[in-house]
Amino acid sequence: MPRLLIVHHTPSPGMQAMFEAVVSGATAPEIEGVDVVRRPALAATVPDALEADAYILGTPANIGYMSGALKVFFDQIYYPCLDSTRGRPYGLYVHGNEGTEGAIRAVESITTGLGWSKAAAPVNVLGTLSKADIDACWELGATIAASLMP
Repeated sequence: MPRLLIVHHTPSPGMQAMFEAVVSGATAPEIEGVDVVRRPALAATVPDALEADAYILGTPANIGYMSGALKVFFDQIYYPCLDSTRGRPYGLYVHGNEGTEGAIRAVESITTGLGWSKAAAPVNVLGTLSKADIDACWELGATIAASLMP
């Protein structure tokens, strides 16, 4: 069964709401035959990354960069996964009060190095979440998961 790995850092209510919407989309009833695995960024492992067929990454923007937790995930998996995960699709959601473009740029730089393929535009939220932002997160989860359906 194809596996979607959601690696997230959810230190705030806004990030939690985005994470829950992504999971809801990825596990919607119309998505069949996809195993959705959720891991906090500091708990995600090399085997988690190797066993996944696609990824959704969630991070707050911290001083114009991804969270340290997501960076730790990338630091741990980069070389062990470099050759084995090329071409795998990923999606990204980011929330912050400023500097989200730097966080997106950093994640895109690392995923480019890994050879991952951006499967959807990043969900980029500045400030207070709106219903449209939550809907975009749901759509991100559903889109990436649906792309794995057998």
